[in-house]
Amino acid sequence: MSHPAIKFIIGGVLLAAMAVMPAWGDVPSRQTAVPGTVNYIEGSVSIGSQNLNEKSIGSTTLENGQSLTTADGKAEVLLTPGVFLRVGNQSAVTMLSPSITDTNVRLDRGEATVEVAEIHPQNDLQITEDNATTRLVKTGLYDFNADQGQVRVLKGQAEVTGDTGKVKVKGGREVDLNATSGALTARKFDEKAYEANDNLYQWSSLRSAYEAEANVNAASVYSAGWYGPGFGYPGWGFGWYWDPWFSCYTFIPGDGIFYSPFGWGFYSPAYVAYAPFYGYGGGYYRHFSHDYRTWGPGPHYTPGMRGGGSHVGGMHAFSAGRGSSGGFHGGGGFGGGGFHGGGGHR
Repeated sequence: MSHPAIKFIIGGVLLAAMAVMPAWGDVPSRQTAVPGTVNYIEGSVSIGSQNLNEKSIGSTTLENGQSLTTADGKAEVLLTPGVFLRVGNQSAVTMLSPSITDTNVRLDRGEATVEVAEIHPQNDLQITEDNATTRLVKTGLYDFNADQGQVRVLKGQAEVTGDTGKVKVKGGREVDLNATSGALTARKFDEKAYEANDNLYQWSSLRSAYEAEANVNAASVYSAGWYGPGFGYPGWGFGWYWDPWFSCYTFIPGDGIFYSPFGWGFYSPAYVAYAPFYGYGGGYYRHFSHDYRTWGPGPHYTPGMRGGGSHVGGMHAFSAGRGSSGGFHGGGGFGGGGFHGGGGHR
């Protein structure tokens, strides 16, 4: 077969693949996200009298003064880039300030977690609960329970200010807001028991893993314009990016690799080549070769959490759980494949 004929066949295959791929630019209302954007719902969730559904994801925003309420359901709401607010069952939160430099959410009842993968000195990120305000100072994972009057810091650092003063809270410590006497104090709590028994923590862990896979998928699209030929965009920057394959926004850092408190990596387009797998998902994908300038098939890649899995050893850390060390282990879970949290795999 002649070279022109081969080129024609290959070109036809690529065009057919592009035809079935989700369009990255066809949803202009979802190209950017602001604090308060609803990124995922599960079960019964509403904003005021509006019941949310799948169509609300990415297109509905919790505005200043509005309350999001869950019955038998959960919700994920985006705050500043790299910060995820997750609301548990039978809970309610109110947006007090959606500014990117002054973000304040009140937990009215129930439980919420906040995952902070990136934060800047210019961010003033606060969670109000009862008569106390918690300012999140560092990247980490934070849990708030209005029914129990507790603020927990699993990783990171926060400042809790109440009627009886202010206290600095580091990882592995909690504050009892129901204390009736004396100044606020931080005390240790049983982290292992919390992680094993708290349903919202476990759900947040799964959502974090899903967001991380979406990050690799989206960052690979934008990296095409960075490294050379491909179907991606030539420009990119720090912020939230809509990924049609995963039907949600994911966080893409401006440079380098940022790790979530669960241990998953968020890669910038310039660094996504260090991730254990790359590509769009579905049946069409791509994988950087070792010189990062040519494209080749990724022998271990399958659609991740949506089925299949990936098993790559010796890569830069892309894992979940404590004591993780380099590598990624995919196989079980999430509909027959995908991420497997725990230690790293070499």
